[in-house]
Amino acid sequence: MLKPIIFIIAASALIGAAPPPDPKPRPPAFQKLVDCREITDGVQRLVCYDREVAAVQQAQMRDDLVVMDRQQVRSARRTLFGLPLPMIDIFGGGQDKDGKKQAEPEDLVKLEGTIKQASRNTKGRWTILLDDGARWIQSDSRELSSDPRTGQSIVIRRAAMGSYLAKIDGQIAIRVERVL
Repeated sequence: MLKPIIFIIAASALIGAAPPPDPKPRPPAFQKLVDCREITDGVQRLVCYDREVAAVQQAQMRDDLVVMDRQQVRSARRTLFGLPLPMIDIFGGGQDKDGKKQAEPEDLVKLEGTIKQASRNTKGRWTILLDDGARWIQSDSRELSSDPRTGQSIVIRRAAMGSYLAKIDGQIAIRVERVL
């Protein structure tokens, strides 16, 4: 897949066209830092790096720029699983460069966890608190063969039309929704 991209960039250069735009544009503070590489004079390049690294660090301290590694993004996606959020590509599920919806990462399709607490509400439906603090409420009236208990495993997966199904300790799945 890499060869067609290289070909397109090379062909664009030959005909004088601009290369395709970066599908994930960089924040200006980071772009200025990257642009320091273009300076040929070693002293001026070092001055540029020192100035722009300080600017990036200050932007991060003011929360104007967020720097996350892949593991931190996965952790954030797990924490947000099931909450109705706008489609933003920082956590996956956004749009690609052609404006088409991206396939969701595997860790956005299902969540595996452990029950910290389970109780029934006045309608006889389960409220389940997971070990990570996420709270889910049963939205259907399906009965489980045994009551959920602390320490049991739970797998919650996306279902049709924005709904979620929870399978507790291998039992039949019940429909649930995430609450704050």
